[in-house]
Amino acid sequence: MTTRHLYLARHGAADAFGELTGIGRRQAGLLGERLAGVPVDAVWHSPLPRAAASAHELARHLPDVPVAEAAELVDHVPYVPSAVETPPSWAGFFDGYDDTEAASGRRLAEALVARFAKVPDPTPEGARPDTHEVLVTHAYPIAWLVRHALDAPPSRWLGLNSANTALTVIEYRTALPPTIVMFNDMSHLPADLRWTGFPGGVRP
Repeated sequence: MTTRHLYLARHGAADAFGELTGIGRRQAGLLGERLAGVPVDAVWHSPLPRAAASAHELARHLPDVPVAEAAELVDHVPYVPSAVETPPSWAGFFDGYDDTEAASGRRLAEALVARFAKVPDPTPEGARPDTHEVLVTHAYPIAWLVRHALDAPPSRWLGLNSANTALTVIEYRTALPPTIVMFNDMSHLPADLRWTGFPGGVRP
């Protein structure tokens, strides 16, 4: 049986211009230290600067692992729910999204799933060995992949938030449903670096 291990992480903390901050670099470095014991085959990142910088920062702890951009990981709204599906607290968020924008988001979401949410294709010699890939992206693509793994209704990506450099792991095995190993895990971060990217509030 072949398994594809996806290690999903939101980029480190960024400033108002979308550039990685010093805190974000520390977060990404600590995530890299955590992943150093994993046989990572590749690090993929969103085209946006905060994700690219986070990927290169964590990859300093993964010698000789290739780092490359994947357009499917860009920040996007994967699914605009209908009025019936939208919780009242989210209603204003989707104001201004027209059909063209919604369709573009759906296409990106479909491409994301088609590229990453599956077991690796077999080689001419037979099944591929297990693969381990790090995806440095944004909260919404992570939420979409988690929703997909759970086979939940499309609107359930709403509310699945990820902290900066929190780790989510999904495994894809031949002929089996996906397995969510962990979601939004921040155990590699000290207390003062946790929960960034979330609204303020009391956190455990």
